[in-house]
Amino acid sequence: MKSMLLLFLVGFAVVFDSTKVAFNTPTHFPEPIYNFDKNPLTNAKINLGRALFYDGLLSKDGTISCASCHSPYNAFAHTDHDLSHGINNNIGTRNAPALFNLAWQNSFMWDGAINHLDVQALAPISHPDEMGEDLIEVIAKLTRSKIYSKLFEKAFQDGEITGEHTLKALSTFQLALVSANAKYDKVKLGRTNFTNQELKGYSIYKSLCSDCHKEPLFSSYNFENNGLFVDTTLNDFGKGSISKQPSDSLKFKVPSLRNLSYTYPYMHDGRFQTIKEVLKHYSGNKFQSKTLSEKLNKPYDLSGNKKADLTAFLLTLNDSSFVFNSENKFPRDILLNQHKP
Repeated sequence: MKSMLLLFLVGFAVVFDSTKVAFNTPTHFPEPIYNFDKNPLTNAKINLGRALFYDGLLSKDGTISCASCHSPYNAFAHTDHDLSHGINNNIGTRNAPALFNLAWQNSFMWDGAINHLDVQALAPISHPDEMGEDLIEVIAKLTRSKIYSKLFEKAFQDGEITGEHTLKALSTFQLALVSANAKYDKVKLGRTNFTNQELKGYSIYKSLCSDCHKEPLFSSYNFENNGLFVDTTLNDFGKGSISKQPSDSLKFKVPSLRNLSYTYPYMHDGRFQTIKEVLKHYSGNKFQSKTLSEKLNKPYDLSGNKKADLTAFLLTLNDSSFVFNSENKFPRDILLNQHKP
């Protein structure tokens, strides 16, 4: 009798799934910064966030999703374009950054304009050259969807489709994007060893790169001026454009060195297509800037085989299991059956 009653209830109502999913911090990683107490991980919330991430419904004309600029096959970066592309073939002003290990970050965007992951998605959704949509309209479209109504009922106790719930679901999916299974990680866990060339490169990295690109995340996630000249077309001054402080001029968020083979082009404006170009920038350049990172005052000797050795080490930071993880991909079971109004 109880079984029949349960089948009856499940057939006519969606049951809120309160089962929490543990956030498994890799043993060689520091503790995450994100406060999971305020937004607990659940499978239902991750599934909702994944559906939202891949759905063009979040954009004004239905053509642009989060994944349009953050492809899972590029470690959630965008290799097709130097700058992000949005609705009406509009061109953005920045290269789309890779999305992984976000639980260890407390500021977002190249200029740090957003200080919490739970509201970060609002920026591209509302940007006229990206998704160009109003969050109120997004909620209206989601409310008209029978499928999303069910997904929200499973993900949130009150089942309401709100802006807060939408943004938290998106951040929940992104929090699950943890990249920690590269060769470097396996070496740190004692499962394999570096080659002689990779060891030489590791030594060079620790001498020249580790101040800004701290292991094991391979970024301090601070803001630094790395000596790039100003693009006269974009006229982008980074954090200085947000803070209006001269001391922040030309400072951009330090990206992670993980997954470099998948996340080209490099820098905030995508000006470098290859790791070779990046290393050339740091090797032998005489930087001229009042806000130049003090970490670049030391000589960067990358002569002889040092560039090749350093590159060999950087390639140990590629995490193919993350890039090709099917659990992070387009949710065909949900979106291909989506009933658009």
